[in-house]
Amino acid sequence: MAEKTYDRLLDIDTDDEQKGFHKSFHYHRYEPTPYQGLEQLFQHYKLTESDRLVDFGCGKGRLPIFVHYLFHTSVVGVEMDHLFYENAVKNRTSYIAKTKRNGNQIIFHHCLAEEYPINQADNCFYFFNPFSVQIFMKVVRNILKSVEKRNRNVELILYYAAEDYLYYLHNQTSFVLKEEVKINGLYEQNANERFLIYQLERYEV
Repeated sequence: MAEKTYDRLLDIDTDDEQKGFHKSFHYHRYEPTPYQGLEQLFQHYKLTESDRLVDFGCGKGRLPIFVHYLFHTSVVGVEMDHLFYENAVKNRTSYIAKTKRNGNQIIFHHCLAEEYPINQADNCFYFFNPFSVQIFMKVVRNILKSVEKRNRNVELILYYAAEDYLYYLHNQTSFVLKEEVKINGLYEQNANERFLIYQLERYEV
């Protein structure tokens, strides 16, 4: 399906990218994950109603709403930009009105990623290269602290993954690469057009 077709299906408006750049080099310009990629990702990667996915830098809410539509999964979008946050809330309202789905399963937070309080139900975390590795490290540490409080299976999904993200995960954490999903039709021209799924390696005591 084309970008506009899915937006019409879900009765949302998520197609535009962010103009310009953020004043802090730590936070990157927003653009939505292409539906073409999301279709292929979720042919391989399945979520259940017991999962809870968090999208850091969710923009207008495309990915959380799409995931909820596919899997009836609880989803959280974290967005620092006030205008994008307002658009995400508006899209949530439109989507719920059209689909009659459970609106309590879709939550948007207006805050910095590193300030989002990891919920002990959160177990899947999505990153489309939204910020510098310094912020990424803070977010991952918050996730790991949450796992210390409630031991559970945790996975990260990285799209267009930055090399410093990967170096950090491989060398300073217990996350291991579980799966790579290359986007057919895009990966052939750009090797960054892929999803990397990392799983936290847990040690039973």
